[in-house]
Amino acid sequence: MNNKRLEYIRQPRRGWFDLALGELWAYRDLLAALAWRNLTVRYKQSVIGIAWAILKPVLQMLVFSVVFGRLANLPSDGVPYPVFLYAGLLPWTYFSSAISSASGSLLAGGNMINKVYFPRMILPFSYLFTGLIDLLLAMAVLFGLMAWYRADMVFGPQMLLFPLFLLPAIVFAGGLSLWLCALAVRYRDIHHLVPYLLQVGMFVTPVVYAVQLLPARFQWILQLNPMTGVIEGFRWSLLGKPVEGWGMMGLGCALSVALLFAGMVYFRRVDRTLADIV
Repeated sequence: MNNKRLEYIRQPRRGWFDLALGELWAYRDLLAALAWRNLTVRYKQSVIGIAWAILKPVLQMLVFSVVFGRLANLPSDGVPYPVFLYAGLLPWTYFSSAISSASGSLLAGGNMINKVYFPRMILPFSYLFTGLIDLLLAMAVLFGLMAWYRADMVFGPQMLLFPLFLLPAIVFAGGLSLWLCALAVRYRDIHHLVPYLLQVGMFVTPVVYAVQLLPARFQWILQLNPMTGVIEGFRWSLLGKPVEGWGMMGLGCALSVALLFAGMVYFRRVDRTLADIV
């Protein structure tokens, strides 16, 4: 009986565009395991556990409803402001949570990187799926608000389309995460800068206000933001809110795809020396 040992030899990838996407699919089980681990670690030893996924956007909604809905009296396109606000907070909370966690994923996973081989891109990508679980839980509150404020609302077939508007958010968050976590390996200031960038980003995205609040000549700038299309799509599919500028928002989604591709290329360049730096 012949006992043969299989040897796997890994060689450095060549070329700028050798992204080794097949490896990501081959390690999909690891991606799922890391996403679940991220979720359990986040709420481990917490008194209310995963209920924080619902409590955080609800608390934000209550505070912003008082500040921007009652005091500032911002328009909400005929939709009750708490419902209008919460529908915008859901995708933004997913996006900001994914970016915050994924930007430091390589530094947090330094022990894994130095001990075993796996596609390093899995580390930031795992947080994209962890945030989806939080988002699904928080959706229940939105449906409750819709029933409370508009009991006569007709739930049309467009409601089935809202998951499609998550795709640009996932792509945009994935692209930014790759850039930020790769840069954070060399420049640790990135990890401290991300929260401030997200705070600014929230106010250049129509989360607490409607796009129509801006003068018409400036709306196209806001619509280039990929998250504008995501939030407007959420409000259209769930609340029936009319949307203008679909073409321009489609261009914003195309920019998020380009950002993801460029981020993957840059990440692969950093990946070659990652174990020596982390």
